[in-house]
Amino acid sequence: MSRLPNASTNSHFLLRHASLRQIQIFDAVSRHLSFTRAAQELFLTQPTVSAQVKSFAEAINMPLYEQVGRNIYLTEVGEKVASSCRDIIDRLSNLEMMLDDYKGLKRGRLRIAIVTTAKYFTPQALGEFCKKHEDIELSLKVTNRENLFKRIEQNLDDLYIIGQVPSNSQDLEVVPYIPNPLVIIAHPQHSLVGQKVTLKRLAEEPFIMREEGSGIRSAVESLFAAQGLKIDERLTMETYESIKYCVMADLGVACVSSHALSRDEHLYGSIAMLDVEGFPLQKQWNIVYPKGKELSVLANEFLEFLQKHGKDYVQTIK
Repeated sequence: MSRLPNASTNSHFLLRHASLRQIQIFDAVSRHLSFTRAAQELFLTQPTVSAQVKSFAEAINMPLYEQVGRNIYLTEVGEKVASSCRDIIDRLSNLEMMLDDYKGLKRGRLRIAIVTTAKYFTPQALGEFCKKHEDIELSLKVTNRENLFKRIEQNLDDLYIIGQVPSNSQDLEVVPYIPNPLVIIAHPQHSLVGQKVTLKRLAEEPFIMREEGSGIRSAVESLFAAQGLKIDERLTMETYESIKYCVMADLGVACVSSHALSRDEHLYGSIAMLDVEGFPLQKQWNIVYPKGKELSVLANEFLEFLQKHGKDYVQTIK
């Protein structure tokens, strides 16, 4: 008589037909959306990566990706599977770090993602932290606000540093970090330098703005809209460097985080801060991660380090 499979046997199907190596390989492919780059990361051949992903997809018995030309796109199922693969890898990495901790070792992986403005202070804090943890595998991703939210949704990193918290913050653990004062800058020879400037008067000036979705852009638009004012947007830029160079070229005024201004720029007179009503606009940096996410030993230590020492690496213009 044949034996019918029971529920327990079916529930363990992936344990019997998928390997941890396949999970690791599919995780790499889902992050890079490239078999070639995944192979390079894992020091494997591209055919090996392709074969392992194919076997993994056959074990799941559902399409995980679509390939159009040389481009790879995850299916909806593939996105869910990729997120679960990262959870598995994170838990195993955390177990490994915990075991190393028992042995008196400090090893593991720390993945941080930050919005572009946070690059002016996060690397210094990370560098100091790494002096005490020289053997860790480190990843620092600097990106815009929109892409950072995508990384949060895909669970690609351990901790994220952002300014304005998104509307769906109920899905995030939010740890207030440090103040993020926003200031208005202009060419040092601008006619408004040295004056008390109303917001209405400022609205007459051409603005250099960040791209749609930027936290600072949203803050400025909200402030102007509250007083029934409209921003005269001359240019849209995606980086602070490009904004500062446009201001230095006297193409317009701009709102930036004071952390984005170095003391050298201020002292040598290449950029001036305007005295505008309502500014500095006091905002907050936040450290976030998805609710329910189990932080690794290293991520917890870095979070505590930032809370205790993070202000030491921030320079603001007085």
